[in-house]
Amino acid sequence: MKAGAHVSTAGGPATGFERAEAIGAEAMQIFLTPPQQWRSSKVEESDAEKFRARHTDSAVGEVFVHGVYLINLAASDSVMLQRSTSSLKSAMLTCSQLGVQGVIFHLGSHKGTGLDSVFEQICVACSHVIESTPEDVQLILENSAGSGGTIGSSFADLGRIMREVGSNRVKVCLDTQHSYAAGYDLATAEGLEIAMTEFDKEVGLENLVVVHANDSKVELGAGRDRHENIGLGPIGREGFARIVAHPAFREVPFLLEVPGLDGKGPDKPNVDILKELRAEAGVPE
Repeated sequence: MKAGAHVSTAGGPATGFERAEAIGAEAMQIFLTPPQQWRSSKVEESDAEKFRARHTDSAVGEVFVHGVYLINLAASDSVMLQRSTSSLKSAMLTCSQLGVQGVIFHLGSHKGTGLDSVFEQICVACSHVIESTPEDVQLILENSAGSGGTIGSSFADLGRIMREVGSNRVKVCLDTQHSYAAGYDLATAEGLEIAMTEFDKEVGLENLVVVHANDSKVELGAGRDRHENIGLGPIGREGFARIVAHPAFREVPFLLEVPGLDGKGPDKPNVDILKELRAEAGVPE
């Protein structure tokens, strides 16, 4: 298990390594473009070379890209759907260029029409992205908190999409806060075991490649995406101690997307907590 974080790449993709190292992160997640805008994620080959060289020299291990927030593979508007698939393809191509493991993204929202109404469209879009991009990059579905018709709040829905797409390049990112807000009680021993048993049945633990480690600002089942620093929300330090110690997560990198104690994003104190919990659980570094 690696203790990692989302970091800024202001000044170029390679700058993320310096920021990750400064807070002791052992894995990192980055944006290729501003997450609220449609922009090409293409990078110059010179910048890609710097990134690859810096990665080779860095203690930071796994690296992931997070897709832009505008992506919605359930969109009823054809232009929105085209932009969403194009954005994913562009990010996947750049991941291959940089040597990054894959793109984590939110599937989007059916706007209240239900998953069945958009299921085929989502699966066709995912298949198109997979077929149009290099085989060395993963397309990583992130579970949602469930508000506003967001897709993937249940592990069964993610598993259903994965089986229909039928590619071993489709993987899953489990967000602890989204899971908790969606009704999976990761804060208790019993709730964690129930959740991960369901995850294994519906998705398969072998398809879990990364965890977004976030405490919650909202209560169990609240359905809202609101992140809190580790130990300061209802999942709590004890809850995260159990999560870190659970066999399902032993070899999966944890990426912080917390507000930070100073409100500036993931920081060293939060990374240190994950490392302390890992040491307490006897999990190998």
